[in-house]
Parts: sequence; C-alpha cells; structure tokens
Amino acid sequence: MDHTLAGVYSAKRKDGSTYYRASLTYRNKHISLGSHDDMQKAHEIYRTASALLNDPSVKLEDYTKNSPLAFSKWVCLINFRDNGLYLSSPIYIRPRFFYYYFSLSDYFIFDKDDLFYYSSRKISRRGGHYFVADYGMQINIMSRYGIKNYAVEGRDYRFINGNRNDLRYENIEIINRFHGVSAMPAKGRTLYQVKIHVKGNVKVGIYESEIEAAVAYNKAIDLLKKAGIDKAYTPNYMEGISPDVYADLYASVPVSSRLLDYRSE
Repeated sequence: MDHTLAGVYSAKRKDGSTYYRASLTYRNKHISLGSHDDMQKAHEIYRTASALLNDPSVKLEDYTKNSPLAFSKWVCLINFRDNGLYLSSPIYIRPRFFYYYFSLSDYFIFDKDDLFYYSSRKISRRGGHYFVADYGMQINIMSRYGIKNYAVEGRDYRFINGNRNDLRYENIEIINRFHGVSAMPAKGRTLYQVKIHVKGNVKVGIYESEIEAAVAYNKAIDLLKKAGIDKAYTPNYMEGISPDVYADLYASVPVSSRLLDYRSE
C-alpha cells in the first residue's frame, strides 16, 4: 500500500478500484478510523480524530452531523482520551456506570459490572426491542435484567426513577417474575392472580404466594394438555425449590373448576 496524505493509506478492492483508509496511533494503540473513496475526505477523518484526541476541551456534545468522523468513533476516541481505555463500542465510562450511545440524545446507562459484556457486543434495534449477538443467537438485552419478552412495563416491571434508558440494576424492579402471574395489592398485602390464555384469558386462581401462583400456572398447563389443547405454553421454572416441595405444592394448590372440566367445553 502506498502512503499518501498523513494518516491515509491507499488500498485496492477486488475489482481493482482504489480506496483510502484512515488510521492513527495514540498511546501506542493503532486505531483504524474508517475508509473513503476520496483521499482528501479520508485525510479529514484523520485530522478530526487527531485533533479530538489531543484537545481535552472537545466534548461528546460538540459532535455535529457534518463531522467527517462517525459518531460511534467519536465516542470511542473521547473515551480513550479521557479514560485511557479503547473500546470498539460507542461507550463513555463514568466512575460508577457507563453510557452506550446510539446518538447524543439516544443512549443507555449501564452498571460498571456490565462493561465487559457490552464493550465486545453491538446493540441492535428492531421494532422497539434491543438485541445483541451472543454465541450465534440474537438475545434481547432486557432478558439480562429478568425482563421477559412478553413483559409489560408497569405490570411486570418498572424503572424506579422513571427513566427507561437507565438499565442499572438498582433502577429495575421486577414486579412479576413468572408466566401468567400478576401481583395484586389487597388490604395491605399482596396476592397473586394467575391467568392462562386459551381462546381468551382463563382465570386459574388467586394465591397467597408468588411460588404457589407459579406452580398453579404449571398445573393449568398440564390440565389443558390433557384436555387436548395444543399450545406451546412455557412452564415456570423456580430456582431453589426441591422436587419434593414442588410436588407437594403441585398436589395441594387449587385451580379453577373451568380447567378441571375443560374437556367438556
């Protein structure tokens, strides 16, 4: 490859056409800045990145759409300059948390404990949901916080400070952990209502504990399967309960007579 302008290197595509790659070295780290068909544009990328790294007065909020540098790279470079850690994801680190940026006004806040996970994964957005590629699978990032795909904000979980973009663990309260179970306040205590969907919602019952309610939902699944209802229900899994305790709960927990007699419907 032939050296051209400072920070720019020419390269050939398979079809023989020429393009120009911009890069620089900062704190002994070689950083690729991207490529462009125009040599001068690639040089502008290099100059902008170099100026940003060497001028601490330049901030994240100084980014403009006409910058030759991509916003994600802008974030990466400022984080490297300010925090001494180069990450490929658009992350800016604070003492106790970090930001993952999509744009200046669109970002998530994560706990520092999640830094390793998100620094090596790109968050993609589809239909209002956010995913990362993990071991070849698309994983909804909300599942990391105990929020299931079917969960409804306000019913199954809530953000304590009201900020949906704040995904720090301390800000997420899981209200309903199990399929078919909804917490319902009742005269100074909490009861748990269970419903299961067949053609419409069928009430399974109301229970004193969340675990009883989760077991009742599983029992309802089994009764419906015996009645010939062929639906892909997902049973609840309860950690820390021995098989004997589960079996006792399963045998004793009551369910609606509608489910017991569902064959006749």
